[in-house]
Order: sequence, then structure tokens, then C-alpha cells
Amino acid sequence: MIMPLEATPDIVPLYIEQTTAHSTAGGAFGLGSAEAKARQDAAASRSQAPSGAQMDLDDMSARHSARVPAGAMRSFGTYFNAFPAGYWRRWTSVREVTLRIATAGRGQIVVYRSNARGSIQRQDFRLVEGSVISEFVLPLDAFGDGGWYWFDVYAGPEDVTVAQATWGADASLARVEGTFSIAMTTLNKVSYCLENIATIARNPDLREMLDVMYVVDQGSDRLRDHEELADLQAEMGQQLQIIEQGNIGGSGGFSRGMYEAATAGTSTYVVNCDDDIVIEPESLIRLKTFADFARTPTIVGAHMFDLNNRSVLHTFGEVVDPWRIQPALPSAEGELGHDFALDPLRSTPWLHRRTDVDYNGWWMCMIPTETVRAIGLSLPVFIKWDDAEYGLRAKKAGYPTVSLPGAGVWHVSWVDKDDLVGWQAYFHERNRIITALLHSPYPRGGRVVKESQFMDVKHLISMQYYTEAGRLLAQSDVLRGPHVLHEEIGTKLPAIRAMAASFDDASAKKDADQYPAVHVDKPPRKGRPFSQPSRYLLPLWTAKKLAAQLVQPPKERSTRNPQAAIAHQDARWWRLAHYDSALVSNAEGTQVSWYKRDPEQVRTMLARAVGAHVDLYRRWNELAAQYREASAEITSFDAWERTFAANPAPEREQDRARGGTSA
Repeated sequence: MIMPLEATPDIVPLYIEQTTAHSTAGGAFGLGSAEAKARQDAAASRSQAPSGAQMDLDDMSARHSARVPAGAMRSFGTYFNAFPAGYWRRWTSVREVTLRIATAGRGQIVVYRSNARGSIQRQDFRLVEGSVISEFVLPLDAFGDGGWYWFDVYAGPEDVTVAQATWGADASLARVEGTFSIAMTTLNKVSYCLENIATIARNPDLREMLDVMYVVDQGSDRLRDHEELADLQAEMGQQLQIIEQGNIGGSGGFSRGMYEAATAGTSTYVVNCDDDIVIEPESLIRLKTFADFARTPTIVGAHMFDLNNRSVLHTFGEVVDPWRIQPALPSAEGELGHDFALDPLRSTPWLHRRTDVDYNGWWMCMIPTETVRAIGLSLPVFIKWDDAEYGLRAKKAGYPTVSLPGAGVWHVSWVDKDDLVGWQAYFHERNRIITALLHSPYPRGGRVVKESQFMDVKHLISMQYYTEAGRLLAQSDVLRGPHVLHEEIGTKLPAIRAMAASFDDASAKKDADQYPAVHVDKPPRKGRPFSQPSRYLLPLWTAKKLAAQLVQPPKERSTRNPQAAIAHQDARWWRLAHYDSALVSNAEGTQVSWYKRDPEQVRTMLARAVGAHVDLYRRWNELAAQYREASAEITSFDAWERTFAANPAPEREQDRARGGTSA
């Protein structure tokens, strides 16, 4: 049992609750039926809204204890304190766990369990008085498809203090008792990185399990330029190693950390994690413990919560849709951006079904070094798809991935970003196609080539020519074959960013007022807003719009004045297709670009896109064979050693003045 390191109202619902939960799982009615939905709605309406923000935060001022006020109830059926029984049942040999709860005061303890449908059942009950330790032996046999254990504490006429609570298993069932190293990649996010180093340095339980924390610094604002690092280095000694190298992306940074951990020969696991996260330190202990007990070497990853909305879980697990080669949710019931402050774990049925995944994001992911030595390091693909491809590759080699509930970090969510537009579009397109060539089980990649061509059309009729230029370059680079990936990993990003100067849609200003005033040539018919064409008419509508953009010159006035100012969330491709020019804000709301229609760009780029996709379709089997044959070599330690050597940290004036760089 843990309480927050810093108890603030926004994260309290992840640790403790003060309301009674009602199961919203359907009873005798079929799942998905109208009757079941009516029962769920009625149950949900009976449940009180969680009120963690109204709790006295002093009740949880200690890390491993909590106070239950007289006459009140506190539930520990929360993300960080419930026990994910279904995962332990599926992936380990543990078949019973022992819950030990130390309390002081007079009250009651009720132990609950759930099944995979989210039905809540009382498991055990105990009256407590004075200072006692209550012990519950809880079987795991019936959790084949999911379910949790948790406990609630009810205080009598006086306060009850929960002094400690632990979930324990027979240590002899563990496959190993391992240690881990951390591979953290950083790029000019010094404050985040130093804070995470400090979190690790000041947690003695973690330090006992830690071999080395490798921080791979690929930025220009380097950690060693900040005096705070010296104190942390002195505190951690050899457990902290800073490695400086050129910017070869997340795959290059993580591969360096994986390489160091795997070749050092001391660590059982290596933890890939981002620099700009806020760590719940207990998560690392839980990842390591679960990995130790897993029946076979297993990749175990943490979930990601939204750093700016801390009770919101980004996703409970991810798979790769094999037909489309796109990230997808494992089940139809799951949702992106689940808010535990609004819908608690206990009352959300889909969270009780075990979620099996293909991969875990590298915001925090523990990988056995045995796996690294067996299947190699990351693909040299820079920023996108490296974690997903690694999970698919590991799965083929017999190393499963588990996204473990109760282990989480906070990270800025990309839900409010649009990395499909701009320089990142190159890496999305190239790396997705490469992943399809390596792992698609369908002839010619299933739907990948068709979707890619349609995305080109959408960007073209949206006047996003810089984005499309990056996508065309990505397709061309895929067709060149796998041998260029290592050669260009350190130069591709600067080359793509340099292309931006040639495109109006890549140029941005802070405010719309810095552009000419909006002038509307012709208002929408009867004042109606533009709407998306129906599914059945969409192909014909798109063809007509594309044909018009190929031959019709833009209105002369549109070159002097934008025809509309469009917020990012409204900048859908079928809306932008109606304009000859428009001001469009970015996803972060910090800048505005002026999109201008250019028929010559449309004609040239469309011809290149059609040619590239014809080549991709025609050569698919040949390319798939090339990439699959080269996969072992380009992910090998030898190949990455050459890339590390070819991309040292750039030497700066202050480096020369100090007598060189460090490694």
C-alpha cells in the first residue's frame, strides 16, 4: 500500500477513495444488451461521484500509512493499491497471495474481489481493535480472464490508522531475483531529467535493486553544464553514468542504454524510460517483482498517465492492428483517456478484464537483458514505432509483453498534439511501412499501402505540402532498402527540417493578427458549416475535390488574404479542401500558419505519390524479404556500435575550453 509522495487532490483518486462502489457490470443479461446497459446506467447513477478532492490530505501524509476518520470509510480499491490478480494468475505461477494489514483503532476490514466482468464480490471480513495485524490468504485460481482484489476499511467511533498493508507471495515461486539498470534518454529537458535522477537517488529500496542508471544525453543543453548534477553524481556514485552522444533519436538513445546494460553483464533487466516523466517510484519495484515471478522472461511495462491531468490514464494497453499496422486498443470496451476521478476502478467493468498487449510504450518499460541479447537492440528508426516494433519482434521470439496495472508514470499526453503533421510525418510514414514489411501477416501489407495513398490525398487537398513532402521522402527511403537506416540516422532529421523553408504551411507566427485580415469571397451556402461527406459518397467527393485542385487556379484574392481562420480542432481535411487559403493554428495553440493552395504542388506531389505506391505494391514481397533478412544485422550490437562511434556528441566551445567531452 502506498500513498502519494506529494498528496494533491488531482492524484488522490489513484491511491485512496472515500465512497462506496457499486458494480455496474450486467447481471443475468447478456453483455452489450439493452437490459445490461440499463442496469449499468442505473447502478452508475446510484454511485456517488468520487470526492478525493474533499479529503483531508493530512490523512495520507505518510508514504505507507493512512488515517480513516471516525465513522468514515476508506477504500484501497484504486489503481495503485488494488491487486491485479488476473495478471498474476495469467503470467506467473503464484496461485495465492497473502494480504497483511496492520491497523490501530476499532473498525472493520472488508476484502473484496472482482471478476473479469467487473462484478464485485465480498471475499472476507474482519473486526479489528487496538494494534493488530490481520492476515488474509487469497486464492488466485478463479482469475483466468481478469479481476482484482482490494480492501476497504471502516472506522468505528474512533479513528483507525492503516499503518501498513502488503500483498505477498511465496518467494520460492520467483524464477529469478533480479536487478535492473535504467536507460533514460534526454534531449534538452534538463529539469525533468535531474528531478527523475533525484527521485531514484533518494529511494533506498530502489537503490538496492539498481545496478546503473544510464542517462544518454543527446542535447545541446547538457546535464553536466548544471551544478545540480554534481550533487546527484556524488550521491549515486557509480550507479549514475552520463553518456553523451549525438542526437540519433529515442531509438539511438534507448539502444545505447540497452547496449550498456546488456554488455555489462550484471543486470537482469534494463528499464527504458523517457526523461520528461514524473515517476511513481513504487512502479519500478512492482515491475521488477512481477518480472522476477513471471514464468518466462517477460517485458513488463508501466502505464502512462497525463502529466497535465493526473487522474487520467492514457491507455490501459495497446496492440498493433495487423491489417492496418496501426496502434489499437485491445478490446472494444476500452477507452483512451480514462479519468479515474470520474469513473473509479471499482465501478468501471472494462478495467477488470485482463488486457493482453503487443507492446508497451517506452515511457517506462522493463526488458530482460536476456531478451536484448537474443533479439538485438531497437531498429534505427528515430522517434516513432521503435517500441511497437520491438514488442512485435520480441513476441515472435517468445518474449511476451505485459502492461502491468499498478505501475504508472506521468507524461505529457500527445492526445492534444498532432504529430501526423509537420516534420514528424516523415518518421510516422517510413517507420510504419517498415514495421509492416517486417511484421504484417497479410499479402502486400494488408491495408497499409491503400491507407498510405489515401493519407497523401488528404494532406494534398488540405494544403499541407510540407507534410506531404516528408511523406514522399519517407516512401522513397523505404524503397531504397534497409541499408540506409544506420547511415542516415543522425542526418535525416536536420534534412527534413531544412525542407520547411520551402513551404508556406511550415512557416508559422505567434498570432493570426500578424497575417493579413481574413476575406471571405463567398460565404457557405445558406450559412451552413462545411460537413463531412457521408461514408458512401466520400470516394466520389474526394475524387471531385482532388480533380478541381489539380486544374482550377486559386482565387486571386486568396493569395493576398486568407479566406478563413480555422482552429486546429476544426482543421479537418474535408473542411480545408473547400478553401484556397486559410489560417490554421497548431495543436498546442502557440502558432498559426497560412495554408495556400498550389495546383502545381498538387500535380507534382500526386504523381510522385502514385508512383511510389505503385512501386511499393509491386515490390512488396521483394522489400519484405530484404528488410526481414537485414533485421538481425541492423539491430545487432555490432551495427549499433558503429553508429554510436559515428555520432559522437558535437564538440562545443566550452568543451574545448574544458579539455574535451565526457562519455
